[in-house]
Amino acid sequence: MTDSTLWWILVGGAVAVELLTGTFYLLMLALGMVAGALAAHLGLSQSMQLVAAAVVGGGAVAIWYKIRRKRTEGPPAGANRDINLDVGEAVHVDNWNPDGTANIKYRGANWTALPVPGTVPGTGAHRVREIVGSRLVLEKI
Repeated sequence: MTDSTLWWILVGGAVAVELLTGTFYLLMLALGMVAGALAAHLGLSQSMQLVAAAVVGGGAVAIWYKIRRKRTEGPPAGANRDINLDVGEAVHVDNWNPDGTANIKYRGANWTALPVPGTVPGTGAHRVREIVGSRLVLEKI
């Protein structure tokens, strides 16, 4: 069996394991193995094949790591409209309890509401800014 065949078998195995585990970094290592296979096709020595695989695979992992670090994280799940469709919806608060909460009716159910930290609770129209557990965090509209 030639060196290039071994490299291609390793590439296939890495891709198969990546599909089972979902680790994108394994695909980057598979790119390094492709570089090793191409080096074998060019007739380079085994040590040069390993160097090519290490440089390309390690470089791809490093580049992907830097790309992931630069991405900004989105809002937490409780405040993310893509995850929780209640965020951004309007509700009406009739009165606030002495403990700083309000009991409101929203979507046919009773909810406990809290004002956004640092704001003074007021009656009237509010918008759901976040959901914390089973409580709505409201901001005045």
